[in-house]
Amino acid sequence: MTIRDIRHRWPEAERALATEAEILITRDGRPVARLLPLTEEGAPKKQFDPEEQRLWMEEFWGKDVVFDSLTGLLEDREDRQLP
Repeated sequence: MTIRDIRHRWPEAERALATEAEILITRDGRPVARLLPLTEEGAPKKQFDPEEQRLWMEEFWGKDVVFDSLTGLLEDREDRQLP
């Protein structure tokens, strides 16, 4: 595939990667790069755990700090109200 093909026909290139080991990318008929499919290795991604995050934040910031994102948003909205 040419660089132009990759740019303009990405869905086709992506489908080709599902079946091919690699795609050779050319410019002016000369190879310039190889496109390889990414293989997920290692442990699966860990899902977000709010309780674990809260404990980490307490350990990092201390128990006295309160992280209430809603309060900040509401105060900001009050500041922007039109007369």
